[in-house]
Amino acid sequence: MILDAFFKALAQVGDPRFRHVLLKGLGLTIALLMGIYGLFYTGLNLLVGPETNLPLLGTVTWVDDILSWGSLLIMMLLSTVLMVPVASAITSMFLEDVAQAVEDRHYPYLPQANSVPFMTALKDTFSFLGVLIVANALALILYLIFTPAAPFIFWALNGFLLGREYFTLVAARRIGMEAARKLRAKHAGTVWLAGGLMAVPLSVPLLNLVIPILGAATFTHLFHRVNMSRPVATA
Repeated sequence: MILDAFFKALAQVGDPRFRHVLLKGLGLTIALLMGIYGLFYTGLNLLVGPETNLPLLGTVTWVDDILSWGSLLIMMLLSTVLMVPVASAITSMFLEDVAQAVEDRHYPYLPQANSVPFMTALKDTFSFLGVLIVANALALILYLIFTPAAPFIFWALNGFLLGREYFTLVAARRIGMEAARKLRAKHAGTVWLAGGLMAVPLSVPLLNLVIPILGAATFTHLFHRVNMSRPVATA
């Protein structure tokens, strides 16, 4: 069931609406990371200033330059770590577009889904982003302690978080948030396994930027499969 959903999603990867979501997600991700760096850089300059008094050396003017270049290097390293969770969270804001594209092609008989208000989607996106960043930051401790198992911890953690978020948002369009949470809990193992399979390619550069789109499409198919015994649409 999971593989069937994934291959159906993969077959639709050339859909213009998929590319549109990908480009919007990448653009906002890069803008957000640049904005974070801009705030950090500005704060650093305000804190240090153009001149610094050092013991024995007196007043020097090169400390802020060192810190500025150092902060750029740190931000570049952090960006490689944060790119995936940030892109995944940003994509969740446009998940409805992906789900609608899937339903238009594979489930054209469905009535119009309930649209998620923009502010609700925005709030949920930043909430999800916070959870992703905090969870992955805490997981760094486990990576250091259980180094050989680090990839499996990464896949299990992000698979759980991505599956939980994406399935719930896809299902909520059709059956409402409360029913979506109950359906997710009923099929928790399947949702986690599907999320885990989505998380594995997150370790592959460039490919990991497309995975949130494929994940959203996959969970749209998965929702309709597990929801077959329920009415398709409710108010």
